Amino acid sequence: MRAAILTTSSADPFTRGLDYLYGVRSLAPEAGVIDLVEQLEQRIPICTWIGTHIEQVNQTLAAHLQACHACFHAWQQPQLQIFATPLAQSFAIEALCNFNTDPITLLIDVGRVVPADWLGLVVHEYAHAQAGSPGHHQAFATSLTHLCLGLAIAPPQLGNEESLRFYPPCRPMEHPLAFWRGESDFVA
Repeated sequence: MRAAILTTSSADPFTRGLDYLYGVRSLAPEAGVIDLVEQLEQRIPICTWIGTHIEQVNQTLAAHLQACHACFHAWQQPQLQIFATPLAQSFAIEALCNFNTDPITLLIDVGRVVPADWLGLVVHEYAHAQAGSPGHHQAFATSLTHLCLGLAIAPPQLGNEESLRFYPPCRPMEHPLAFWRGESDFVA
């Protein structure tokens, strides 16, 4: 599925960006998670920016994914694909792990956190995938701790499932859609 999302024959950045959003929308657990395709006032600048820059952003996320893979033996590594995409504000999430796709899909809203913290989002979602289920239970905590130690991130304090929901901590962006409109200092 990855190749179909990233390759398009259109030379127009807007069309490439819109095609990309429809592609990642098909990988979301429900279509409403990626709602920008319906928001006409936001769609043109965001799709145009995505059509021009998304491959660079996804390369950065793929490097973070490879760093997570390196923390485990090959037989322990889940089969994953990862994509950056703006997630609907109404869901109030920065990222998600969709177990209903093959391979498992990680969707990361990189506009919600500062670029220096993107690795933290990938680590969190990778821990879900490696644990094999959603939720912030013991298997997730074990995987998360292993990743943190392997990537030189302070491991979480165990014993409080609620604190695991937001670990590793990521600094939020003040205006999440500003990144997707090209109003940030992102450099691949």
